[in-house]
Amino acid sequence: MYKVMIVDDESWAIKGIRNAFDWDKYGFEIIGQFTSAYKAWDAILAEKPDLVFTDIRMPDISGLDLMKRAKSHDLDIEFVIVSGYAEFKYAQEALRYGALNYFLKPLDVDMADSFIAELAMHFSKRGAARNQLLLDALTSPNEDEIKRYLPLPDCGAVCYYQVLSIDFKGDNKDFGKLFTLEGKPVTAVEVEAGANKRLIVLMAENKDCLEELRDELAVKNTGMNTVGISSISSQLTNMGKLIKEADLSASQAFLDDGASVVHYEPKVYLVKPCIDEIYRIIQGNRFDDMEAYINGLQAYFKDQHLGMSEVVYLWNQAVGILINAYAEELKDMEMEFLNYSEIKERFEHFESLCSFLHDVLASITQGNSRSLQEGDILSCFNRMVAYIDSHYEQKLYLKDLSAQFYINQVYCCQLFKKNLGKTFSEYVSELRIKKARELLKKTDLSIEEIAIQTGYVEYYYFNKVFKKHCGITPSKFRKSS
Repeated sequence: MYKVMIVDDESWAIKGIRNAFDWDKYGFEIIGQFTSAYKAWDAILAEKPDLVFTDIRMPDISGLDLMKRAKSHDLDIEFVIVSGYAEFKYAQEALRYGALNYFLKPLDVDMADSFIAELAMHFSKRGAARNQLLLDALTSPNEDEIKRYLPLPDCGAVCYYQVLSIDFKGDNKDFGKLFTLEGKPVTAVEVEAGANKRLIVLMAENKDCLEELRDELAVKNTGMNTVGISSISSQLTNMGKLIKEADLSASQAFLDDGASVVHYEPKVYLVKPCIDEIYRIIQGNRFDDMEAYINGLQAYFKDQHLGMSEVVYLWNQAVGILINAYAEELKDMEMEFLNYSEIKERFEHFESLCSFLHDVLASITQGNSRSLQEGDILSCFNRMVAYIDSHYEQKLYLKDLSAQFYINQVYCCQLFKKNLGKTFSEYVSELRIKKARELLKKTDLSIEEIAIQTGYVEYYYFNKVFKKHCGITPSKFRKSS
């Protein structure tokens, strides 16, 4: 809810403003109303509202004075000016000082709904822009940049930090149901990271407070898809690392749809037997053991409660072993080192990743299965590319597309390299980022909306992909365009 204060030396005018708008409908909450501008200023300093409706001419302190004071104190507050007909020139001056808008007394009730709808739209866009700046800052190694946008509590000499990454089910995105901060010296800052994803930055002077919250989360039925919990750090520059840990933990859903609260606890040492086994199969040409090995991978990961950190380790170790042994055979098969975000983008779940490894191993020993003639295969491939071009905003997995267009998924990888000079993943990413650049230049859509329209449900990941392709974040690209 956006916090609103109303300031007017005439009580009837305050009542008129309060009753004219459907505040709740548009996400506003009146937290104070004042006939004294002095008392209003004290309340503004203490409560820091998002929006102030103020009369322009009042005894002692005018609406302009309130605006100037707020600006001199670096308060991020918007103002709407209430003006009489005789004071129209003052309203114009207020607009020059940055007032959002003005209206004349008495208020035209017929205009009230459209007026507050415009205000709500403004705050929505402002909130999205702020959120993007905060997200950029948190993932930056620059401590000054983080301090600039993250509202830090007064923790004295030492402050401890922890991050939660939350994947929500449905439309209920109230993280307050996870835990209560009432009576606890802990500050929480919410950051949107996608349509159904939130990051919660927890800050406290006492490390024990964060550990107590962590234990409270562990025993609750959250009603959410997954809650990933990072470790605790006293270094603000570790914020990017904490976000990664929380996101890795929340990625448990990649392996287990029923995952709930997951603590960051890497167990990569438990993956060593899996790596040794794939090395044994390849070095000894024991490809008859391949089927049992792939099936055993999924059971082993489940029994050992392994997570995304271990998936990343398994994938990259397997890629290294396979490329070392079969560099020529695998050069066009998208056997690339990937981070956890790239793995989730490329594979729908752990079973899909294992299936791809199985097909790669099978292709080495058996050759590609090509039930169609070469001309038919190329025709199917061209239709697949056309489908990708017109459905880039949807989730696209090579396994599903290869089945849809009757081409072996390993052979698909080769066709992309041979005919387009890039991998499937590169083709899709370049297509999406090209469209995103156009939307950033030519529209005023929020970065969240652009991320969704170009196929990225998590715009935290969209940020990373865009920066990888363009060298700067989407918000900085928009400013420079």
